[in-house]
Amino acid sequence: MSISSLDSALASKMFIAGAIKINNKKEYINELNVFPVPDGDTGTNMSLTILSAAREVAALDNPDMKELFAAISQGSLKGARGNSGVILSQILRGLARICREHDTLDIDIITQGLVNATETAYSAVMKPKEGTILTIIKALSTKAVEIKDSSSQLDEFFKEVLDAGKDALDKTPEMLPVLKEAGVVDSGGQGLIIIIEGAYEYLCDDSISLDLESLDSKKESSSSSINITNAPKMEITFGYCTEFIINTNKPFTKKNEESMKKFLSDIGDSLVCVVDGDLVKIHVHTDNPGKAIQKGLFYGELTNLKIDNLREEHREVLFKNEQKRKELGLDNIQPKHKKYGFIAISTGAGLNKIFKELGADFIIEGGQTMNPSTDDILKAVNRIDADYIFILPNNKNILLAANQASDMSNGKLRVVPSVTIPQGVSAMIAFNEGEDVDANVSEMTEACKYIKTANITYAVRNTAINGKDIKKNDILGLGDDGLLCVGKNINKTALDTLKLMYDDDELISIYYGDDIKEKDAIKLQKDVQKEFPDAEVELHLGDQPIYYYIMSIE
Repeated sequence: MSISSLDSALASKMFIAGAIKINNKKEYINELNVFPVPDGDTGTNMSLTILSAAREVAALDNPDMKELFAAISQGSLKGARGNSGVILSQILRGLARICREHDTLDIDIITQGLVNATETAYSAVMKPKEGTILTIIKALSTKAVEIKDSSSQLDEFFKEVLDAGKDALDKTPEMLPVLKEAGVVDSGGQGLIIIIEGAYEYLCDDSISLDLESLDSKKESSSSSINITNAPKMEITFGYCTEFIINTNKPFTKKNEESMKKFLSDIGDSLVCVVDGDLVKIHVHTDNPGKAIQKGLFYGELTNLKIDNLREEHREVLFKNEQKRKELGLDNIQPKHKKYGFIAISTGAGLNKIFKELGADFIIEGGQTMNPSTDDILKAVNRIDADYIFILPNNKNILLAANQASDMSNGKLRVVPSVTIPQGVSAMIAFNEGEDVDANVSEMTEACKYIKTANITYAVRNTAINGKDIKKNDILGLGDDGLLCVGKNINKTALDTLKLMYDDDELISIYYGDDIKEKDAIKLQKDVQKEFPDAEVELHLGDQPIYYYIMSIE
């Protein structure tokens, strides 16, 4: 085989092959999660992220390179889930910025793309950590730079780059002791290697199936548990959700951006305008989609055009969610415009109800094993009639997606960086209607710092962490910084975990999950109260999956 460059058709197929391969291997990647709990979802997050882009690629008809990488960049951005998914989307966007400028991709251009992908991914993370997916993309780009002048054939080039990435992956346990102790490599890095393997395998054998249709049902079932449970009953002000990407024919300046935003604000609402080099992503709700399209055509060619009837979709959402709203006691809520709104990420009827009682306008069901995407969050933002909206991610794997949604919301969405459910509860209690938005973000963020959280769950495999031997089905007590306890009895492990965390604190809150009987939860509450007589001990029904108990101390 002699291939020295890729045209857009071959590049498209290689990308889809990589997406299919990680989808087929996602459970394997999930099992590499360091903590042997049933929430290792790196493979799921990366798969959903890249499949979102792959479906946009597959929908294109003979795209040129610019159209192809616009679909890759925007599709992965909209579908990004969890930290691993968001970082993957940044890797793809960095690659896209270089590759979209060329009609064909040779070794030199692909190398430039890998270098830019590395820089983009590192800049997207506040505190980059080696031994992760970042290390792998850096190893790939470093090797590409090293061999680009000595390689002439793409199959040889890809193999050497891929081998360098695998070598770096094998070394991740030496960079992160927790990986070494668990006996695994980094899951995000493994996911990236699998994607590139899929692309490389198609380059070498173009008979590999590229059937995305068979994955559609899997995609729906994977995301069906992530949904917004409180669709508003108000009338839709503007009837058509209009989205498109502008491939600009001249530099899109800050003045152009301001002009576009003003025009779209005059004809609609729920505006999103994201500028990415010579690509501009537009989203607006309007009764005149033709005017929005005409304005876009002034700046260049349009792709990914989509117009949805909001009123029809709204009626369908209301119908599907009415029963769930009644279960949560939400069926009599009448939304109205206000200064502040709230989105909480939560799962479990009890926890959802707690957040609603504290003032949350929307619950996006998600968390461990089902991280909502940037697009899920933006859809929730667009359904809240408020000047400013606070989002409580309540999970560290959702922070990046929340921050990305905030960047795309034109200042409307503000992230309160809660990484646990109890932190989210405390943040909402700290909210002060009389304060301005920045003061509230500061105070709610500060409230999170005083919460210590523990999760009681079970091991899904044999392993060792922090010097503790763990057997499958052992009960685990996880604190903010990792594993605290290993036991055989749920309530005893929960109490032992609290003993390690308690330090003359005033309040202990216990949220019991859907696998715990009320009588057992009440017994734990009594045992905790007896152990810590000076603290107030509260018990709440959480109904959360995965975790028998979520507990907080403050």
